[in-house]
Amino acid sequence: MALLAFHSGERPTGPHRADHAPGQVSPPDPAGDAAAHGPIGDAAAHSPPPDDSVRAAATARELTRLLFDQDGERERVHAPWRRLIAQDTFRHQPDLTPEQRAAQSYAWLRLVNDTLGDPEALAADPALLTALHEWAAIVDGGGGLTTVASIHYNLFLGSLLDHDNSPPRDLAEFTALQRTGTFLCTEVDHGNDAPALETTAHLDPETGGFILHTPHPGAAKFMPNTSTLGGPKSAVVAARLLIDGRDQGVFLFLTPLTDHNGPLPHITITPLPLRPNAPVDHCLTSFDHLPLPRQALLQGEHGRLNPDNTLTSVLGNRRKRFLTSIARVTAGKLCMSAAAIGASRAALAIAVQYGNQRHVSGSRPGRRIPINTHRTHHSRLLEAVATAYAMTLLHRSLTAQWSRRTADDRDHVERLIALTKAWITWQARTITLEARERCGAQGLLPANHLAGFPEYVEGTITAEGDNLLITTKAAAELLHHPPAAPIADPGPPHLTNPRYLRNLLAHTEHAFHAQAHSALRHGPAHDPQARWNTASTPALQRAHAHTTVRAADTLLATLAHTSHQPTHQLLTELTTLFLLTHLAPHTGTLLADDHIAPHHVHQLPATIDALTHSLQPHLTTLTDAFDLPPQYLDALPLIRNGGSRRSDGDEGMPSRPAVV
Repeated sequence: MALLAFHSGERPTGPHRADHAPGQVSPPDPAGDAAAHGPIGDAAAHSPPPDDSVRAAATARELTRLLFDQDGERERVHAPWRRLIAQDTFRHQPDLTPEQRAAQSYAWLRLVNDTLGDPEALAADPALLTALHEWAAIVDGGGGLTTVASIHYNLFLGSLLDHDNSPPRDLAEFTALQRTGTFLCTEVDHGNDAPALETTAHLDPETGGFILHTPHPGAAKFMPNTSTLGGPKSAVVAARLLIDGRDQGVFLFLTPLTDHNGPLPHITITPLPLRPNAPVDHCLTSFDHLPLPRQALLQGEHGRLNPDNTLTSVLGNRRKRFLTSIARVTAGKLCMSAAAIGASRAALAIAVQYGNQRHVSGSRPGRRIPINTHRTHHSRLLEAVATAYAMTLLHRSLTAQWSRRTADDRDHVERLIALTKAWITWQARTITLEARERCGAQGLLPANHLAGFPEYVEGTITAEGDNLLITTKAAAELLHHPPAAPIADPGPPHLTNPRYLRNLLAHTEHAFHAQAHSALRHGPAHDPQARWNTASTPALQRAHAHTTVRAADTLLATLAHTSHQPTHQLLTELTTLFLLTHLAPHTGTLLADDHIAPHHVHQLPATIDALTHSLQPHLTTLTDAFDLPPQYLDALPLIRNGGSRRSDGDEGMPSRPAVV
């Protein structure tokens, strides 16, 4: 693959070579670099010719379209939230106390609600809901906004909408934010084993209602935002339904918690310490024989209470009833993925912009060059950018699958969403930490946002299902399904052929699948736990490889959605870099199984270096495509005095989501 002929920053320091094989990147020519520009990097301070800047801007616009508008929904789904966070109220405010920052999360939630035409439609629209998380997560303190928005719109309002509306339930006070919704499931003693939770809702035969009770301190609800901050609150509470003393499984109950004066009778709320980069009023909440009306029970096919106080359910299994009750957690996984992706893209855009502006001493006396000139600096950012593209496109694919799910494929899609949430949020941890480090001491300052991103991403790793737990569950289920199939006719076995590389990645999934099955067959007899322990490591590796293959497939599929040749070539190189980066740890397995030859292993470092050399001039183009509002970037002290950026480019976009 020839080096690209347009530039988004400085010209590449090595000459373009036409004498390489098709599908291969020309390696840098140190002699040519020195002859043309002196020691490598000194030329990076030169400005690109105007025609190159125009071509780079066109490529950035096309990349933006591929990231945000393949379905033609950018203006409806993304533009409103992008406009919202461009407002001055979302800029860093350094003098707020932790309590004020938590209160700010609720003030921002009201701005979100004011942007909406119909909050119920937001809860029912996975694309619009997850896009809110993508954009809200990037502002200072945005972890607080994404947390309260995710709880109110998805877990609370979404749960009410997903259950029976008979008798009709008036949601006006929730959609108008006269009462903010929250979600109480996790308990002090029951996090990852939430099906074993101990809060009870005893059916009172005299009143026909329920008595909600916390039997001991370990059954207190842990972490929900239940204080009076932000106004009166109501919750959907997960509790074990008891009828005549018999356990019917866990159901949800609509429960008023507070008014303007504090907790309602029979309710105890104890504040927990505030998290600085996700400022929310987390609390411990417990109930002392709280009476609830009969209509508090959220009912559906998983369970309906008859007039004679018997329960009818199409699900005989109590665990399935629980999972059906909290089905909104799956959409929550998509929301957590979206927030982590938004934080990753923002962190990279900031780091790249800073690296363009931060100059250091060059190899010639008196010359100063951008820090992005150095291979040790830009190679790490490019690998992270390639992964961020894969994360974004994989998320888009799964959100669309979830929107059109059926009863037949629901389990399959839920498993993919769990695997993807874990993969994306783990990748986001690595990316945000790397971006922070690349900005040095500037990255530690709260006003520059970078230090807060990793801490917030840690929350997405735990929220809506701890990553290791949900991956382990999905990995065990995957062992009953065949690994990804290879692409037919992938082309020549070159390390710069992304289709060939994708098949190599699929081979690693097959290898781990076989290792896990072998461990199960030969593990200790009559000891299921010990047998799974021997199989769990390759099973988890297989799950990780499976998700990475799916991410690669979304990158390859996206190539077919652009006819703009410079964009196609740039995205092809980025896809190749992504695949090589994620294949590198598995070359031993691939070599042992005869899928690659020794010369492939020897060529791998040079191939990655050549790709990095080819991509480096386009690093700014790749992150410009993330389309962050100029108002957002210009407010950051570390880049406030930076150069020009491409124009907003969204004139005429609607100011509110087109939902009714």
